[in-house]
Amino acid sequence: MDLAEKTLTSKVLYDGVIIRAELDSALLPDGTTANREVVRHPGGVCVAALNDKNELAFVRQYRYPYAEIVSELPAGKLERGEDPFEAVKRELKEETGAQSDSWKDMGWLYPSPGYCDEIIHLYACRISSVGEQTPDEDEFLEAQYIPLEKALEMVMRGELRDAKTQTLILKLHHALSCDENFI
Repeated sequence: MDLAEKTLTSKVLYDGVIIRAELDSALLPDGTTANREVVRHPGGVCVAALNDKNELAFVRQYRYPYAEIVSELPAGKLERGEDPFEAVKRELKEETGAQSDSWKDMGWLYPSPGYCDEIIHLYACRISSVGEQTPDEDEFLEAQYIPLEKALEMVMRGELRDAKTQTLILKLHHALSCDENFI
């Protein structure tokens, strides 16, 4: 069975700085049509950065949509056309002051494929040096370090709710359990 849907029409409902919302009419595999609401997003990056004590760099910041402070791995939005690897190095330095000479590509994920086309590129690294944070003007965050094993426990207890953070901690823990010299 061909599961693909074909876009018949597309209307831009909102075109903002970060997202664009569209309302599409789609032809379904059985010949009927349905509306599809789609959020277009340029994508993002996330990094699991380990220091020499096997502690992960985290940032705590207020997340407006949830009205709460969230602990998550350093991450950020891609500029349109930006190379994800260059973006992740920039975000790590801006948010934590950390830099690395040892990087691993950990793949990518679709955070919410039911309505959004965002792709988040995942990386892991070993921190080689730490300087000053240089967050964006409208970004207020606090860097902190959490041992990898404790972060894994926090994921399993539901204390870290951010999907990209959960995924990357689980992937990194698995990779290091298979090869302690992974990064």
